[in-house]
Amino acid sequence: MSEISPDLVRHLGVLARIQLSDEEVERLTGQLAVIVDNIAKVSEVASADVPATSHPIPLENVYRPDAVGEMLTLEQVLQNAPDSADGRFRVTAILGEEQ
Repeated sequence: MSEISPDLVRHLGVLARIQLSDEEVERLTGQLAVIVDNIAKVSEVASADVPATSHPIPLENVYRPDAVGEMLTLEQVLQNAPDSADGRFRVTAILGEEQ
């Protein structure tokens, strides 16, 4: 049986800066007791020979090969730009001043 008491729930409410009514304290006392009891049951079953897992299936990242591909020429890059200068995109200043 868990050791969750209404006083402990009130104390947790103060630590979390949550104002709890008496009805909420009573309800949360029962709910937290159930949670603590279930964790205790799992702890009884868990053994050292069973590794802890966060997922039921092993996860692994899938990466594509990092290979250099065909690159665009400077002319292809700038062909649809509204304005360009010196091989770069030309845009208006966004801060209201020239830099």
